[in-house]
Amino acid sequence: MSDYIIETHDLKKHYGPFQALHGVALHVPRGAIYGFVGPNGAGKTTTMRILTTLARPSEGWAKVNGYDVQTHKREVRRAIGYMPDEFGIYEDLRVWEYLDFFAACYDIPENERKRLVGELLELVEMSHRREDLVDTLSRGMKQRLSLARTLAHDPQVLILDEPASGLDPRARVEIRELLAELARLGKTIFFSSHILSDLEEICSHIGIIEGGRMVIEGSLDDLKRQLMEVREVTLTLLDEGQVEAVRRTALAVDGVRSVEVISPKAGRARLRVQLSADDAGLAALHAALAQQAIALIGFQEEERSLETLFMRVTKGLVT
Repeated sequence: MSDYIIETHDLKKHYGPFQALHGVALHVPRGAIYGFVGPNGAGKTTTMRILTTLARPSEGWAKVNGYDVQTHKREVRRAIGYMPDEFGIYEDLRVWEYLDFFAACYDIPENERKRLVGELLELVEMSHRREDLVDTLSRGMKQRLSLARTLAHDPQVLILDEPASGLDPRARVEIRELLAELARLGKTIFFSSHILSDLEEICSHIGIIEGGRMVIEGSLDDLKRQLMEVREVTLTLLDEGQVEAVRRTALAVDGVRSVEVISPKAGRARLRVQLSADDAGLAALHAALAQQAIALIGFQEEERSLETLFMRVTKGLVT
């Protein structure tokens, strides 16, 4: 059995003369929380529609849990729980009826559905809303209910298109925590988003797509190390007259690559120091400045964030 629960190879999709995907290759490890990142129009939804058997690739292949999405559609659909960006909600049903209906669609026996519905509502913390009409729920609660519906047949992998779209900050945090809990229960989570801070909080792996092409993918930690080979530290000085002394001291430190005077902030002189990525250089810089009695009121390292990574590898392209 492959280590990857989702794999694609040279995946292409044409809509007439328009090419939405240009040879996309994905590798999603079992048990991962994989964030699929890209600007609008990058090809995220098209890829997801192929993975969920709702669209056929023009070229290449895609497999979910070892099953080809074109030749083993039924097996793929049994393995996945899919929540599209615009999910359907039957608003004249009560919450428990909504889940019971979808459980019946997956041929779950009637005598098992009551227990199942109760467990799903407890998982998404909606037991207290079971008798409410779906129409009365907030958008965040509807998202939770739709997520519970994707779990009705106990799928191995969840494919979620923008699960936090349109939610307020509290609801986004709650959905994020729920996804992390599902991963702890053994589910593989594959979801798209353009909210980079949400992805960074919970993802173990990411893939960045732009203009229908995969730019980069891998574990989040590995990608940060690979693409952030140079560290940047901003020094804010108490005494503007020490700028040259700071520059000379920093350049003498092993691992320092450059020192640049940058715009002052709040009237204070500042310098940007670029140095090698290892911790030893950072510690040596700090020690050298202290030894020279340099009066600093700021020693701030640039954060190695997903947003920084995204901006470094993308070019603002669409297909």
